[in-house]
Amino acid sequence: MSVASTDFRTRCLHSLVKVFADEELAAQAYARGTSLGNEAFSFQVAYRSEWLRRGIRAEADSPVADRISLRSVGLVPSDFPARDDHDDDILRTAPGLYPDPLLPLDGIDGLHAPPNQWRSVWVTVDPGERPLPAGVYPIRIGFFSEEGEALGDAAFELEVIPALLPEQKLLHYEWLHFDCLATYYRVPVFSERHWELLENYVREAVRYGINTFLTPIVTPPLDTAIGGERPTVQLVDIEKAGDGYRFGFDKLQRWVDLCNRCGASRFEFSHLFTQWGAKHAPKIIAKENGVEKRIFGWETDATGEEYRTFLDRFLPELNRFIRENGLERRSIFHVSDEPEPHDFEAYRQAKEIIARHLEGYPIMDALSDYQFYETGLVERPIPSSDHIGPFLDNEVPDLWTYYCNAQQRKVANRMFSMPSRRGRVIGLQLYKFGLAGFAHWGYNFWYTRYATRPIDPYRVTDAGMGFPSGDSHLVYPGEDGHPVGSIRLETLREALQDLRALQLYESFAGKEAAVALLEDGLEQPITFADYPRDDEWFLSFRERLNRGLLQWVAPKQ
Repeated sequence: MSVASTDFRTRCLHSLVKVFADEELAAQAYARGTSLGNEAFSFQVAYRSEWLRRGIRAEADSPVADRISLRSVGLVPSDFPARDDHDDDILRTAPGLYPDPLLPLDGIDGLHAPPNQWRSVWVTVDPGERPLPAGVYPIRIGFFSEEGEALGDAAFELEVIPALLPEQKLLHYEWLHFDCLATYYRVPVFSERHWELLENYVREAVRYGINTFLTPIVTPPLDTAIGGERPTVQLVDIEKAGDGYRFGFDKLQRWVDLCNRCGASRFEFSHLFTQWGAKHAPKIIAKENGVEKRIFGWETDATGEEYRTFLDRFLPELNRFIRENGLERRSIFHVSDEPEPHDFEAYRQAKEIIARHLEGYPIMDALSDYQFYETGLVERPIPSSDHIGPFLDNEVPDLWTYYCNAQQRKVANRMFSMPSRRGRVIGLQLYKFGLAGFAHWGYNFWYTRYATRPIDPYRVTDAGMGFPSGDSHLVYPGEDGHPVGSIRLETLREALQDLRALQLYESFAGKEAAVALLEDGLEQPITFADYPRDDEWFLSFRERLNRGLLQWVAPKQ
């Protein structure tokens, strides 16, 4: 619904629209939606003034007002919106200001309306742990000037279906970078404030369906320049005496307890060999003769006797810790991230060193060459979404997938420059193909490429021209030590909710019927490269799915 005064206009929009300040708003009004009782539902209210207004106040009036949050859709710069090999399913490629961070209204000096620019308020109805009863709920978003004058309002209607999403089965990680938190907030690693920050960021991640957490038993050898070094975030204390080692697990225990409090599902122990080839040991710090120093790093041959001996001592002790904490079924291990075919032999040797200590645990790595699985070297591969074909064709069990900056053609992704539906479709694809997990590296990577220097993620959104904007961080740092969300984070949650809603339908009608409902009316089946490319299809699909669920659950009420 659109409500206008003499100079102030509003328009309700669905969550897949991106409102740019430098273009006319073409999206049609969207004034009604449906959701399940425990599902978070978002829409937007775009607003525009003919002249400058500062300090505008927005308020929600609804029977469910206590479940509604209002956030301002902020604009952030992008110098590098897209790679040169992108496809045509993209909003724009020009550098400029892009809508992304969702800024809490209590953290800013009201909303501002620059003259003749469309801006947007993000509205989320989040039941939290108390599902909403079935029914139709009116929602009115009002806008008021600094002086209290009513400028305009917009009305929306949310129908809550009498059904509940099942618990998420999919395992999903977004790498939480301990060092980026410490660097940005200028606190010592593992200080009390750092632990508070970690808990804030883990808790928010879990709320959005991120349930598997990178656990730095050693400083992760990830996204680091060869010969370079990232801040030490090693959770295991090590003391070296001659040829012997002693290990302390107090910080690891604290991390496990923190994650358990927040509802984490799995612990993803950091890689034991360097990225892109498993050639070297990660940076490892130990106390020797009372002095802390680096005992392994880029100078260490991955398969050399000294590092092999260390792992032979360390992994049995870590295994003991895992058993004592009942984490046997909640632990994941890695060798090396994204090995290439020419790394095959180095990867094989590295894996042999650790595999005999990790029997029964999944050892998983992101990689895209089917040879690693075909030869039996990697039992649990994580292929990229644009290389997943052979893995699906050969029915690899417990399969995961991932995407990152390289996946720019046809497949799902979440760059600033892409339409939001391209981030949302991943939930449908994960469901249809029965994948066990989804991986991404960039929850809060607030450094430049290869971690050469820190950045302000509100000003640098492309890791210093390292990756197209939207790849390296999904959240922004809040002044209060809590993460500030983004349009892309909300889209991710919607994708995972779509997946769970399909699983609920499957529980009533079976997988074949659920896929048939999903693909009803499409000219070709959904794959990782082929899927509907218009927002209206996504909206109509969820409406069809919700109505389909209603047929099953309504008689039971």
